[in-house]
Amino acid sequence: MADMASAMPTAGGLYFWTHYFASEKWKNPLSFLVGYSNTIGLIGGICSIDYGFASMLLSVISLVRDGNWSATRPVIYGTYVATVFAHGIIAIFFARIMPRIQSACIFLNIALVVATVIALPLGKAKNSPPVNPGSYVFGEVQNHTTWPTGWAFIMAWLSPIWTIGAFDSCVHMSEEATHAARAVPLGIISSAGLCGLLGFVSLAVIASSMDRNIEGILNSKFGQPMTQIYYDALGKSGALGFMVVVMIVQFFMGLSIVLAASRQSWAFSRDGALPLSSFFRKVSQHTFMRYQPVRMVCGIVVASAVIGLLCLIDEAAASALFSLAVAGNDLAWLTPILARLLWGGDRFIPGEFYTGKYLSKPIGWVAVIYMMFVIVLTMIPTEGPNPSREFTLHHTILCVFADWVLVEAQTMNYTVVINGSLWLGALAYYYAHARKTYKGPQTTVSPEDEGKNLEGDSK
Repeated sequence: MADMASAMPTAGGLYFWTHYFASEKWKNPLSFLVGYSNTIGLIGGICSIDYGFASMLLSVISLVRDGNWSATRPVIYGTYVATVFAHGIIAIFFARIMPRIQSACIFLNIALVVATVIALPLGKAKNSPPVNPGSYVFGEVQNHTTWPTGWAFIMAWLSPIWTIGAFDSCVHMSEEATHAARAVPLGIISSAGLCGLLGFVSLAVIASSMDRNIEGILNSKFGQPMTQIYYDALGKSGALGFMVVVMIVQFFMGLSIVLAASRQSWAFSRDGALPLSSFFRKVSQHTFMRYQPVRMVCGIVVASAVIGLLCLIDEAAASALFSLAVAGNDLAWLTPILARLLWGGDRFIPGEFYTGKYLSKPIGWVAVIYMMFVIVLTMIPTEGPNPSREFTLHHTILCVFADWVLVEAQTMNYTVVINGSLWLGALAYYYAHARKTYKGPQTTVSPEDEGKNLEGDSK
C-alpha cells in the first residue's frame, strides 16, 4: 500500500488504484465494490472506536461509584451516539487545526504507553506482589472460549488486526498533506510499525502486572477489563487518572477516522458512485468551514449512529462493530494490490517510496493471501463447537452453517450479514443502475501521466 500511496497519492486511494490497475472488463465493478467496502470499513472503524470510548467513559463512572453502578444497553448507545456527533461537530468546525491536534495526540499516546509500562509493574509490586514471571507472560496458555485452543489462538489475532487497521487513513488525507508522495507512505509504515512495537511492550507489561484471575478481569464490575487492570495495580485514584488519559487518546483516534471516512466517501461521491452523490459531493463555502465536505461528514455521522444500533442487542452484536471494520477494510486493501499483481504490468511507476522490484510483488502476494484469510476469520461465530457434539475439522470449515456451533442471537456474528449484504448490494446496484453512470474515478491527470507522482517529479 505504501508503494502505491507514494506513486499515486489521492483521497480516493484504494478504489482509484483498483480502477487504474484492473483490466478493462473489471476496473469499473471492482473499483465500485472497493469504494463501498472501504466506506463501510471506515464507518465500522468509527463505530468500534466510539463504542470503545463509550465503554471506557461509563466504566470510569462505575469506578467513581466503586462499581455500584453499571450502564444499560440504551445508556451505552446514547453515550456512543453523543460521541459520534461530537466528532462530527469537531470535524466540521476545527478541521484546519487537526494536524496540530493529531501531532499532540501522537506524543500523548506515546507518553501514555511509557507511563503505563512504568506504573503498572511498580504498582503491582507495591500493592499486590509479586509481578507475574516471564514464564506466565510468554508461556501461559488459557482458553476462555468454547473453541479448541489452537483455533482460539488464531481467533485472538482479530484484536491486533483491528488495532493496526486504520493505517490507510493517511491515504485518504493525501490531498490535504504536504509532499504526500513521501509523507503518506511514511505515515503508513510508521503507524503500523510503532503500533506493533509499542503494542508488544504494552501487552507484555500488562500481562506481567495483571491479576491471574482472568475471568474476574473479563467480567469486571466496572464493565471494562483495562479499568480493572489499572485498579488492581494502582488503586482507584491511579486507575481513574490513567483511564481519563486513555479516553482522551481514544476520543481523538475516533475523530481521525471520522475525518478519513468523510474524505474517502466524499471522493467516492465526487465520482458519482454513492446514492445522492450530487448532494454529498458539495463542499462548504462558509468562512470557518471553507472547502470542508460538511454534508459528507454529517452523512458519515448518521450512518455510524444507525449501524451502532447493533450495540442495543447484546455484547456479541456489539463485537461485530469491530470485525465489520476489519472485513470491510481488508477487502478494500487486498483488491488494488491484487489488481496490480494480476494486471498492473508496466503501469506501476514507483514514487519516492518503493520496496524494490524484487520485494514488492512477493510482499504483495503474501498480503493478499493473508487478508483473504483474515476476511474469513472475521465471519466466524464467537462461540465454538457444541461440546455435546463430535467435533472434526470439517465441522470447523462448515461452522457458520452447522449445528455443531452454537449460532444463536447471543453468538451470531453479524459481520456476515452486514458485510455480505453490503458487498452483494453494491454489486447489484452497480449492474442494475450505476454501471450506466459510474465510469470510475474522475481525474484531471492526462492518460500519459497516470501512475506518476501526482505532485510532479520532485526527485
